[in-house]
Amino acid sequence: MTMTIHVDIVSAEAEIYSGLAEMLFAPAELGEVGIAPRHAPLITRLKPGEVRVKVNDRESYPFYVSGGMLEVQPHIVTVLADTAIRAKDINEAAALEAKKRAEEMLRDKSGQYDYSKAQAELAKAVMQLNTLERYRKRRR
Repeated sequence: MTMTIHVDIVSAEAEIYSGLAEMLFAPAELGEVGIAPRHAPLITRLKPGEVRVKVNDRESYPFYVSGGMLEVQPHIVTVLADTAIRAKDINEAAALEAKKRAEEMLRDKSGQYDYSKAQAELAKAVMQLNTLERYRKRRR
């Protein structure tokens, strides 16, 4: 019998996922973490990237998170994300446009743009596109 852990992924807007999983992978601040049943309790910040919920050997669900917190308790893992989007729901056109806009802002040397904000927007768009690309590759 395979052991599972309950996973909740919640954004500021809504609950995105709730269910059992064999494993959860998340972009923790100091590197990717893998959380399995019976994992030691943990609280860590998340950086923008892909959270993947492995339900079983044939099924996993990828999500983009813009950052947030990961809390591991004995029988439940909670991802509290600023923004969370199912990979299949990422708007590719909007992410490409945001990437293009951020790159233009970073190239502009006039000083009228906040470069740290442009870098953050670029990172967000790139992570969304990477999450969508990995999702598409797994579906093939």
